[in-house]
Amino acid sequence: MRRREFITLLGGATTWPLAVHAQTEHVRRIGVLMAYPEADLEAKTLISEFTHSLAALGWMEGGNLRMDVRWAASNLESMRKFAKELVDLQPDAILANSTPVTAAVQRETQTIPIVFAINGDPVGSGFVASLSRPGRNITGLGMFEGSMASKWLDLLREISPGFKRATFMFNPDTAPYISSFLLPSFEAAAAAFEITPSVARVHGEGEIAAIITSLGRERGGALLVGPDNFMDIHHRSIISLATTSNLPAIYHQPVSARDGGLLSYGADFRDIFHRAARYVATILRGTRPAELPVQMPVKYLLVVNLRTANQLGLTVPPSMLLSADEVIE
Repeated sequence: MRRREFITLLGGATTWPLAVHAQTEHVRRIGVLMAYPEADLEAKTLISEFTHSLAALGWMEGGNLRMDVRWAASNLESMRKFAKELVDLQPDAILANSTPVTAAVQRETQTIPIVFAINGDPVGSGFVASLSRPGRNITGLGMFEGSMASKWLDLLREISPGFKRATFMFNPDTAPYISSFLLPSFEAAAAAFEITPSVARVHGEGEIAAIITSLGRERGGALLVGPDNFMDIHHRSIISLATTSNLPAIYHQPVSARDGGLLSYGADFRDIFHRAARYVATILRGTRPAELPVQMPVKYLLVVNLRTANQLGLTVPPSMLLSADEVIE
């Protein structure tokens, strides 16, 4: 199925068998800048998916491919430092993980091909002219449509009916796209559902704790944890605080629900990195990024944690259990 999707996406562009891939004249080099800490197990799984997918396309690390990986740990200064470091190596392409990483790499080069993976709003962020015609040296894969916040709010209403206030929490430094790309749909959905919306912009763990503790003091609230690398890194402390405060919360990554969060809904990041590998392989064969349209997710995952629901005194509706990709019991 993935192979057919890729052929359709490229409009019939040629794919190459492994034997042809292996016959490269010289070793190609790619840079990878991850927004996560190097110790993050889920992030390592994404890198593994990327390298295995490249290998399946004939690009073998240690053979005809050299890959330089840097880990920024959601630190903007580190992103800028490593972006310059990778660009100075003059690789054939750079994989940029997250919106702020893409911005950091874009500042350093207008010529080296950049493929972003997990990007909030590539058009609004100024990375591409349009999704269908990127127009420059950058293309890649987004992680949601602007209407996603409405879906998150609807799922929260389904599992925790009756709440009257919803707070959207994120870090504007690491996820600037949320304000313009997601908050409008969040606020419109809240108005339609007769829910009072609020926005919590946080910059550190102390602010996260203060916000969640404050929300927990009042009944009838719910929390949307923004699709934000900073939130991802601190997801365990957020989960602990939300559960202790008896606050229903929704996240965008399955790992959050698996680690004790109530539920998660979002793009399948492994599939995104799999597809990003195909774009990098295509670029290494000579296709310009401007010729490759930005792709949106084709796989979304809903994960429900029954243990946490029980702890919060919530009954998960049968329809949600049937539609869930994974149920934690």
